[in-house]
Amino acid sequence: MQTAYTKEELRSLLAPVRGKRIVLVPTMGALHEGHATLLRQARVLAGEDGVVVASVFLNPVQFDNAGDLATYPKSPAQDSETCDSCGVDVVFMPTPDVMYCADRSITLEETHLSSVLCGASRPGHFAGVCLVVNKLFNLVQPTDAIFGKKDYQQFAILRRMVRDLDMPITLHGAEIVREADGLALSSRNVRLTPEHRAAAPAIRRSLLAAAEAYSAGKDVQIVCAQVRGALESIPGVRCDYVELVDAETLHDLTDPDRLALLAVAAWFGDVRLIDNIELFRA
Repeated sequence: MQTAYTKEELRSLLAPVRGKRIVLVPTMGALHEGHATLLRQARVLAGEDGVVVASVFLNPVQFDNAGDLATYPKSPAQDSETCDSCGVDVVFMPTPDVMYCADRSITLEETHLSSVLCGASRPGHFAGVCLVVNKLFNLVQPTDAIFGKKDYQQFAILRRMVRDLDMPITLHGAEIVREADGLALSSRNVRLTPEHRAAAPAIRRSLLAAAEAYSAGKDVQIVCAQVRGALESIPGVRCDYVELVDAETLHDLTDPDRLALLAVAAWFGDVRLIDNIELFRA
């Protein structure tokens, strides 16, 4: 595995492999088994002749809360080892001053899918995501990119960005990787108190119960209220949102025959966790 710390080093490493299949896995570091699963999937997708590129970059532009950025876990040495063990060919580990010019003045904003769910409570977040991913796409010029579906809204927005800007890249959404007790893997899980860590699997349980209710024909509002009630009955937990939406548009579900998404964001103390489940009517 080779490591690039600058844009010039990255371009130099990738120049000899232009024309091959290049699969990009963007990450913000603090890699866990969920990230490792994405990297291994990228290795399979690239095949023996293709190239897997992972970026490890804690993107400050997508944080609407300075405290969240300051406390976000960092483990660059371990991240490098994880990438190497998962078959990554090139890992890109820039600093903010490498990625962004001090007087940058160009932004990139999606205006529909980002107005709801996490976008409604995190102003500027998805503009920052679109900007950094667009920059990574320009630098790496991948044929494919893999994103986890735990950040379902992020994946939907990036899919729209690729479509609307005619980017010659195929996006792949990877299923959520979970702990044995059902909690979705997240770099933020390490910040949970022991009490909240023990309680957090209630998110998955409430989603599964809601999926059964939805499949049985329960009203959307009832399904959402069921999840909210289950979570907010836990001491120290408050919901940011519980929404059942169209899985493609992320807005109101107007056709019950379309794929639906039940998405949750909840605060367990000062740690915000997200999860979701795709739903079909039986």
